[in-house]
Amino acid sequence: MTRARSNSGTSKFILILGSLAAIAVIGGVLYQAQSDIDEEFDYQLIPDHVTQAVIEKPAVPEAFIPAPSPRPKVINEPAAPSVAKPPKLPPLDDSDKFIRERLLLTKHRAELKNWLNTDDLVRRLASYLDGLARGVTLSKVIPLTAPESRFTTHSDGNIIWLNAGNYERYNGTVAVLTTLDMNSMVQMFHFTRPLLESAFAEMGYRPRQMDGIILQAIDNILDTPIIVERIELTQESVTYKFADPDLEALLPLQKQLLRTGPENTQRLQQQALALKKALLNP
Repeated sequence: MTRARSNSGTSKFILILGSLAAIAVIGGVLYQAQSDIDEEFDYQLIPDHVTQAVIEKPAVPEAFIPAPSPRPKVINEPAAPSVAKPPKLPPLDDSDKFIRERLLLTKHRAELKNWLNTDDLVRRLASYLDGLARGVTLSKVIPLTAPESRFTTHSDGNIIWLNAGNYERYNGTVAVLTTLDMNSMVQMFHFTRPLLESAFAEMGYRPRQMDGIILQAIDNILDTPIIVERIELTQESVTYKFADPDLEALLPLQKQLLRTGPENTQRLQQQALALKKALLNP
C-alpha cells in the first residue's frame, strides 16, 4: 500500500489561555474516534480510572520543556504600562472553575464549552496524556462530541474497504481543534504547570517525566502515516482490522487517527507540530 508522510487586548491575562486546550489538541479527535471503535475494531483499551496511578509504567525518558526567559531590561527603556497580574492558582482539587473560565476566554467554537463540562479537568487531562504517550486513548475521560453517523464499509468481491465517507464524521471536531492558537496554549501551559505537575505526581511521575510524556504524546501523533489510498480491512466476527500488517501494527491511537482521513490527520499533525515548536522554543 502506498503511503505519503507529511511531516492584551483588555489585559495581558487573556494571552495566558490554555495548556489544557493544548492537551485537547493532542487527544481530542482521538477520543471522538474511540466512541465507536469498541464495536468495530478489535483494540484493547486501558481502563480510564482518572485518578488511579499507572501500575506498569513503560520507560519514560526524562525531557525538559524550557520555561520562557525573562525579557532583558533595556537601559532607559520607557516604563511599561501597568497590567493586571495573573491570578494565583487555586489548589488542584478546586481548579475546575478556574481552568474552565480561562479556557473559554479564548476564541472557540461552542463545542469547546461542552467538552469542558466535566469535573477533575486537570487530572483527567494528565491521565489522557499519559495514555497517548503509551499509544492508547482512555475512553470517556473527556466528553467530546461523538460522530453522529455510523462507521461504514463496502465490499468489492471478497475485499472489504473502509468508506472514505467516514472521514467527514470528524470534520467538526478537527475544525474546533485547529482554531486554537498554539502559542497562547503554551503560555497557559507554563502558567498552569504547577497544577499539571501535581496531577502527574499523583500518578507517580516526576516533572521531567511529565515533560517526556507530553513530548512523546505529540510525537506519536506526528509519527502517524498519511494514507492517501483506499484502506483494506479484514473482519473477524463483528470487529474489523487493517488488512495491511504494517497498519495493523501501528499504535491504537495512530490507527484511530487513520480513521479520520488523510486531510484531517495532516491538519492535526500541523497543530501538533506547532505545539511542539512552541513548547521547546517559548
